[in-house]
Amino acid sequence: MKPSRRFYDTIVVGGGNAGLCAAIAAVEQGGRVLLVERSPIESRGGNTKYTRDIRVAHDRGPYVSGPYSEEEFLEDIVRVNRGDTDRELAELVVSRSRDLPGWMEKHGVRWQKPLKGSLHLSRTNMFFLGGGKALLNAYYRYASRLGVEVLYGATLRDLVVEGDTFREAVIDVGGRTLRVEADSVVLASGGFEANISWLKRYWGDAAENFIVRGSRFNDGLVLEILARAGARLVGDPREAHMVAVDARSPRYDGGIVTRVDSIPFGIVVNAHAKRFYDEGEDEWPKRYAMWGRLVAEQPGQVAYSIFDSKVVGLFIQPIYPPYTSSDLRDLAVKIGLDPDRLLKTVGEFNSSVVDDCSFRPGKLDDCRAVGIDPPKSHWALKIDKPPFYAYPLRPGITFTYMGVAVDKSARVARSSGGFFRNIYAAGEIMMGNILRRGYLGGLGLTIGSVFGIIAGERSVGG
Repeated sequence: MKPSRRFYDTIVVGGGNAGLCAAIAAVEQGGRVLLVERSPIESRGGNTKYTRDIRVAHDRGPYVSGPYSEEEFLEDIVRVNRGDTDRELAELVVSRSRDLPGWMEKHGVRWQKPLKGSLHLSRTNMFFLGGGKALLNAYYRYASRLGVEVLYGATLRDLVVEGDTFREAVIDVGGRTLRVEADSVVLASGGFEANISWLKRYWGDAAENFIVRGSRFNDGLVLEILARAGARLVGDPREAHMVAVDARSPRYDGGIVTRVDSIPFGIVVNAHAKRFYDEGEDEWPKRYAMWGRLVAEQPGQVAYSIFDSKVVGLFIQPIYPPYTSSDLRDLAVKIGLDPDRLLKTVGEFNSSVVDDCSFRPGKLDDCRAVGIDPPKSHWALKIDKPPFYAYPLRPGITFTYMGVAVDKSARVARSSGGFFRNIYAAGEIMMGNILRRGYLGGLGLTIGSVFGIIAGERSVGG
């Protein structure tokens, strides 16, 4: 397919949530928009197709279990980053998040009540009906009705930039090279999580054992182009949204169904059958995206979630069934662990669990494991009721945090100072401004939506 014209008001690069929000917002400002999507139509949408909920500040509503104030939302962002966030941009995301449910509904998104087993998210997050695929389809339908042109299987190869001004995009599509001019460009093309050789610069050979949960097309090509053009980078290249996934997952595009959520309700051991971190440190949506990194730091980048029959049904199970046995020793053999070591670890853990406590799976409870290293702060139950279960774990990388610095208008900062006049960024490619470590469930979609809308609006007429 060839663009219908040579000149556009806005070129949007990346056809996931952030890019679609930008494209729709730009058209609604009166702009002529070309959306450049690298994947073929059947796999469009980047990582968005694997999402299911979005975090928003709200007073209350039919699809949430209680209020979530802007103050609490901001406090959660600051805490999960350990204070290291651009507070001004974080405040912008929080305040603009209030408007997102209405904006999303207007553009075709429908809601459902929280899924059973999605622990601790029923109050802070809203779940869209049909998940990420349905959200994408709704946005693409709306964008099409508005006249957004979409190029599928199209790869941005370069940006022609003169000083602080973007002039032209060089795009490969169908074996041909197109040069397309525009008044502005919005870059919403993801991080570099699918580029294993790039990850190895910071992780060494351990990156060979990473599983890429999302799109294989998120290889950092656009981030590299921006860096060459003089964009200022922000964020730690080793930090990422990295969760523990089932080790049997495919190398790419496994999505949300590969995530293992049993971790808070049992213990996690490494290849030596030793525990290495507090499995119940905090609510799961505030800690699940650190477990991939924890597993990545273990020998062979492998670990095992071990639990018993008491907690089955308390979490959403991944697509693969767990290993199971009525005997712990037999379970150890099945997953390749030393049986004596695992029995010793489980015995020590069981002995450290406090007896008088109230187990509350949906809240921070007082069931602890004490006098042991590491301790377990919440949801500590003895592993003593067969059958016993185990999931093998690998690091599952979703998106990287190093990206380009932006201002409140989503303009990209220059390494030499100031900002590009007409280059904007939204989504994972600028996530490092706000997220620099850890994660909050649903926050990535919030950031992408807020900055996508802002970038789209500002890209038409400045």
